Parts: sequence; C-alpha cells; structure tokens
Amino acid sequence: MPLEKDETYGLPPGSRADERPAPRLPYEPADPSTWRPKIGLIGCGGITVQHLRAYRDAGYDVAMLCDRSESKAKEAQKKFYPRAGVCSDFRDVLARDDIEVVDLAAHPGDRASMYGPAIEAGKHILSQKPFVTDIDFGLRIIEHAERKGVRIAVNQNGRWAPHWSWIREAVTAGLLGEVASVRTAVNWDHNWVAGSIFDAIHPLILYDFGIHWFDIVSCFMGPRRPLRVYASTARAPTQRARPPLLSQALVEYGDGQAQLFFDANTPCGEQDGTFVTGSRGAASSTGPSLNSQSVTLATAEGLARPALRGTWFPDGFHGTMGELLRAVEEKREPRNGARENLRSLELCFAAIESAARHEPVVPGTVRTLRK
Repeated sequence: MPLEKDETYGLPPGSRADERPAPRLPYEPADPSTWRPKIGLIGCGGITVQHLRAYRDAGYDVAMLCDRSESKAKEAQKKFYPRAGVCSDFRDVLARDDIEVVDLAAHPGDRASMYGPAIEAGKHILSQKPFVTDIDFGLRIIEHAERKGVRIAVNQNGRWAPHWSWIREAVTAGLLGEVASVRTAVNWDHNWVAGSIFDAIHPLILYDFGIHWFDIVSCFMGPRRPLRVYASTARAPTQRARPPLLSQALVEYGDGQAQLFFDANTPCGEQDGTFVTGSRGAASSTGPSLNSQSVTLATAEGLARPALRGTWFPDGFHGTMGELLRAVEEKREPRNGARENLRSLELCFAAIESAARHEPVVPGTVRTLRK
C-alpha cells in the first residue's frame, strides 16, 4: 500500500511531528544607528495614514506635511505630528534646508514632475509605488539621482510584511536552497474602489494592487531574468467596480516558474496564500488576510513555524523608510532601491500587456504602462 502523503506539505504524516524551533531571521523593520533626519511628506491621501502611523511609532521626525488640499495636510498634522509645518506647494518642502528626506506619496502622474526638483534640492526620496509608469523615464530619474548623490527607494511595503519578509530572509539565508517556483493566490473583496479614483484604472488588480505580488516574486526568484509572462483578466459577474477584478499571471523562467492568482470579488471567506519551493525545502504562508498570516518552513529536518511579530499595515511602511534611512547612513543602495525596482515594473507591465494581447510577452520589451 503506498505511503499516505500529507496534503498540505507533501510529507509523510509522521513528519508533521518533527517540529523544530524556527530559525531566527532579521525580518523586522530596522532603523538607522544614529541618523534621524527631518522628513517631509508630500501627498496626504488615505494611505499615508499608514505612513505616518509607522513613522510616529518608529520615532521618525516628520517636519512638513504637504497636500494640494491643505485641509488634508492639517488633518494629518492634528492626528500625527502637531508640530509639523503644513503647506500646499511641494516646493515649500524642498526649500527647507533642514529637511533631508522626502516621502513622495502623490499619484504617479503628479510624482513625475516632483522627482527632478527633489533631486536638485538634494533630498533623498522614498517614492510611493508604482515608482513610474515609463521605464525609460525611471532610468533617467535614477541616473539624475546618482549624479547628485541622492538615494531613491520605492515604497514596496509588502516586502516588510512579516510573512513575506521572513520567507524572503529564509531564501536569502539559503534555507530553501535554489528556488524553483513561487505560487501566490489571494481572494478578497476590492469592490470598495467603486466610485473612487481607482475605479478608472482598467488594469487595477495587476497594476496598483498586483505590483506588490510581482515585486515579491522578483525578490524570491532573485537575479534570474523572467523569459515570458502570460496573463489574463476577466470581470466577475457580480462585481460592482469597473475594472476587471479577476486576474492571473504565469511567469516562465529558464529554470523556474511563478504563478499569481487574484480574485478581488470574494465577498466571504477571504484567503491569502504564498508557497515558495526550493531544492532544500519549501516555505508557505496562509491566512484570511494580508495582516493575519501563519508561516511554515518545511525541510528534511522537519517543520518550523515562526511566531511572527507585527503586521503589514503599518510595519511594512516602517520597513521601507527605515531601509532608505539605513542605506543613506551606510552609504549604500537601499534594498528597495529604484533601479532594482524597475525589474518588478517590467514584469508588471508585461503582464498587463499580455492580458490585453492574449499572448505571452517578454518582460522588458514593454516600456510604458498600458492605459
């Protein structure tokens, strides 16, 4: 009689009892040793509540809050940083010599005109994601920053979500061996965008939301280049939002593969899962939401289940800014640097183009976001 297999991990049932302590990995956000610069936040939209909560809890000094609607800046000031200055023109932030870092949290179209002046003012930049909508424009911005000695990091906050961060560090430490495949699947309800500004973004799930998943796939797969990506989208029969809420993408590597599945029209029973397989083991994460995840590492030695601290919101935002500050202090490129982030954008743009063409697309050949 064939040996029965455990359906979850493909291990014999007895192996589940072979649990061992989880390796201690540096997955949590980290701060610079001594440098605490003054920070200017440009753009005070809804998501920046998470930025400001993370910065306040980390003890970061936000000295200026800017939004075209000054009332939004004043609201953020009252709630998080009562002593911060308030303005409606981003140039007023750049004019302050004591502000050394800016968090550009405006929408992509508005940010495009802010990069150059911020670089010329010598400000280090944390850019909201997605970094740019044009790869070649992004390269020019990066080269401009490099000439001026300015660091640019991208707010890919999902990298510091505890579950993804722990798995990423496990990959970096070689605990999984050579990664061969990544599988992600997320079911949730994104119909809240109906009637909002996001309702006008046709590739919403693959772009504004999915960029986190394309980015983490790039992290897990390391420096290898994807060969092709095939993606598709569809409207769910009961969805209220205008953009198609069903999306999927298959990524082909020369020696690996990745699968990304999105169902943003799940009214009940939401679920989010990630599975990374390597030559020495596998790491999985599953839970009912982005902020509630359980991680398991399976190797020949048995299973390990780390007890993770923190949540994606707001700790992921602490991670992105903390990494930028550490990189400036240590005179190195941030791990979430803009140049490296272009690889994630190439994969994302290729998936969006593939879904429109209904054919495979080579990442890097699509230089601008399809509208």
